[in-house]
Amino acid sequence: MTNSEIANMIDHTILKSTATLSDVENLCQEAIDNNFASVCINPCWVKAASQYLKANKKPDYQVKTCTVIGFPLGANTKDVKVFETANAVENGAEEIDMVINIGLAKMGSWELVEEEVRAVVEAAQGNCVKVILENCYLTEEEIKLACEACVRANATFVKTSTGFGSSGAKAEDVKLMRETVGDELGVKAAGGIRDRETALAMIEAGANRLGCSAGIQIISE
Repeated sequence: MTNSEIANMIDHTILKSTATLSDVENLCQEAIDNNFASVCINPCWVKAASQYLKANKKPDYQVKTCTVIGFPLGANTKDVKVFETANAVENGAEEIDMVINIGLAKMGSWELVEEEVRAVVEAAQGNCVKVILENCYLTEEEIKLACEACVRANATFVKTSTGFGSSGAKAEDVKLMRETVGDELGVKAAGGIRDRETALAMIEAGANRLGCSAGIQIISE
């Protein structure tokens, strides 16, 4: 793959709690300069990022504004996640990366997991919803069942990790996710993708979106 093709798959990310407005604006400019798919930032920065990206867009390319919901633990109530999503969309978010309720998944309460995802999808008002499974805490069977719940709930993507769990993306998990969702959903690999070799391994396994803070390094190798 060309560096340009990889760049178009990258959600350029900064989710650390110490990020400032200057950090977010720098992230946005880097995304614009390199034609990344989106910037992924915490909800408090959505309005600023959306405004910056629209004010500085290229004539032929628009970087999208992505934010996280129920992040990073997924332990908020469904109603809180719905409010977060609606608020993010109101502030300019075009892509939503939500964390599932991992406890419900471990209990096997798949109907409730599906119900929560569907509620966020509806609150997103047609915008892209990527569902973070946090695979490091799930068995292979649980990953498969979580993916199936996301398909039923009309999510847009399933995503491997928050980057804040005990481990990040693994190619074998991406492969399982792609096999489970087929062509119905996208698959986003995130967490620990810091070089071109790893990025290509995730793409080869079936990812069509990459979440990483090392995007510039990846496409410069």
